[in-house]
Amino acid sequence: MQDLIASSLKFQNNTLMVLDQYLLPHQQVWHECRDVKTMRELILSLKIRGAPLIGLGASLLIAYLAEQDTTKAVLAQAIDDLEATRPTAVNLMHCMAKLRVALQQQDYVAEVINTAVKLFNEDIALCEKMATHGAKLVNSGDNILTHCNTGALATAGIGTALGVIYKAQQRHGDIHVWVDETRPLLQGGRLTAFELERWQIPYTLICDNMAASLMAAGKVDKIFVGADRIAANGDFANKVGTYNLAVLAHFHDIEFYVVAPLTTLDINTACGKEIEIEQRNGAEVRGVSGSFGEALWAPTNAKVYNPAFDVTPAKLITGWVLDTGVYSQADIKRGALRGF
Repeated sequence: MQDLIASSLKFQNNTLMVLDQYLLPHQQVWHECRDVKTMRELILSLKIRGAPLIGLGASLLIAYLAEQDTTKAVLAQAIDDLEATRPTAVNLMHCMAKLRVALQQQDYVAEVINTAVKLFNEDIALCEKMATHGAKLVNSGDNILTHCNTGALATAGIGTALGVIYKAQQRHGDIHVWVDETRPLLQGGRLTAFELERWQIPYTLICDNMAASLMAAGKVDKIFVGADRIAANGDFANKVGTYNLAVLAHFHDIEFYVVAPLTTLDINTACGKEIEIEQRNGAEVRGVSGSFGEALWAPTNAKVYNPAFDVTPAKLITGWVLDTGVYSQADIKRGALRGF
């Protein structure tokens, strides 16, 4: 298989490597992945994260295993096992479905490898298209609020929502970003801030509960977020806390955009109520751990509610920025998403 290199995932010299995003920004550690058990652990522990990247990481592992003369039956089980790791992110399911089709072909080894490579390269192109469409919505001098991490760390390309911001900064040169820290795992504070600093885009880090005061003060012009699954009616699931921002944006009359590739669209899910929301370990809320060490601030037996995602209803969204274009409320009501 040819070399494939992204910011946090690479297949090089016949070796699959994953950047440990849980240790960023202060440590940059790469993990070698040669088996399903390792990839499952990397996904479940969020060492590899971001809906598009999870699907691509799993796909490259399947391709690597196919190249090692792994039997069709073992590959099929590996696909099932990897798909089960994250129930909300539909990109993973999309990739695994493509690989299942490839696995049924006569020369399944070549087909699986070609499919994984195609998925990787397609994601780069999708990111570029989304960024180009979305950047047209941004004006010079805009203050943009974003949530979680949606940049190059989460994709093979320049990202989804953060890719839009990157492209807008290239176009205007004077964009400022408000970065939600994104509790409980701080993907905004650790990862988005890391990427914006690397890209030299001005940003200010805030606690999640400060967003309302910023909006009330007129300091937020637009909001761009990513998505882990978009239902056929336009409702979407994203990192928990996104729904809060949508409600606040609606109250303060601020434009709110979701940015995602078509691979995030699930037309078999009619609406947001049908999206399965992953519940994560309560330890993530009782304290925090990372490259800086560990801190525990709650009682060790404190009961915790820790959904990884929440669902934002379509009626709160200004526009859907996909790789195929920007869609309005009117477009969605006409069933635009059901046409894909």
